Amino acid sequence: MASGKHYVVTVLAALALGGCSDISDALFPPETPADNAAATQAPAPAPAPAPVSASAPAPMAQTPAPAPTMSVSAAPSAAMAPSGGTIVGQKANQIASDLERLKGTIGQQRALKQQITQQVESDSETYHGTLAAIQARLQLGTTPGNPILTRQWSEAQNELDRINSDVLQMNRLSSDVGNDASLAAFMLDSVRAARTLTGGLDEDFRRLSTLEDDTNETTVSIDRLLGELATDIQRQQEYIATARGDLNVLALAIKNGQLYGATLRGSGVTSAPLAPTMVSATERPLVVIRFDRPNVSYENALYTAVKGALERRPNAGFEVVAVSSTGGTTGSAAISETSSRRNAESVVRSLTQMGLTQDRVRLSTSTSPTAGNGEVDVFVR
Repeated sequence: MASGKHYVVTVLAALALGGCSDISDALFPPETPADNAAATQAPAPAPAPAPVSASAPAPMAQTPAPAPTMSVSAAPSAAMAPSGGTIVGQKANQIASDLERLKGTIGQQRALKQQITQQVESDSETYHGTLAAIQARLQLGTTPGNPILTRQWSEAQNELDRINSDVLQMNRLSSDVGNDASLAAFMLDSVRAARTLTGGLDEDFRRLSTLEDDTNETTVSIDRLLGELATDIQRQQEYIATARGDLNVLALAIKNGQLYGATLRGSGVTSAPLAPTMVSATERPLVVIRFDRPNVSYENALYTAVKGALERRPNAGFEVVAVSSTGGTTGSAAISETSSRRNAESVVRSLTQMGLTQDRVRLSTSTSPTAGNGEVDVFVR
């Protein structure tokens, strides 16, 4: 009986367990492979997607497309911005390219001008150093025609020639910059002509306006460079002209072993051939040179007198008169006339070497019963 009860309990337990399984299946249905795959496709915090089973592929979850993002960057200038395919845009592209090349050329030319200026400064310092050495030796006193000073004078002349070469190079640069100025003017006309074309976009015309402003600025830069070159060239040319006159005076000083000052320069009196003149008895000459002995040293006194006259009258001219004696025989009078003429021509050469231009000197002859052989008078006119 006891075993029978035990059997009944076992059967009831089994039935109870079976009923629970049915109730559980009814309330919570078992998971299928598809459900497992879908569960693995759930969003995960990791950026990489979870792997999917090859035996039972699951449908991909539909995710919304990301919204477009705007990147912030520096926009190109209107002058260099790419343009559309319009005729106006293509014209703007061509002008912008030409303008950039022109700017590069102007930059190179300005650098070359600076290089030439530095070279002129260096050559000028060398020239003045040689010049100072010659003048110091003359100031202390030296022999006429000192070979050391003659060699230094040749070096100074070569150094001055190098400065002149630098100025010629500056002239060529000025010519090139002038050509660039013409090109900039042509480009400015091209920009203005392109603005009258049709079929362009708004951005094309905005870009042309910017190109016009940029071309105007480039033109101003070119004009400024041209003005600087013109000023420098004029200054250096005047300096070289003065320096050559100083070298001529220095050559005369080395020849005589005497130190003179700066060159005598100017213009305003027309030259005239050797001709007789009438000198008033009351008119006093500026300088009277009597060639009464060989190798008369008159240059220092002549230079000082003429320089003082030019300081009082900057536009003054000078008349060099060969004065011959009328006394004695006909033969002696002819000899006196020839000697005076030759000495007067020597005085004119000296004035020229001192820097006085030939158009400020007039050579003439005169006679005087009291004049000695070979007398030369210099008058201010």
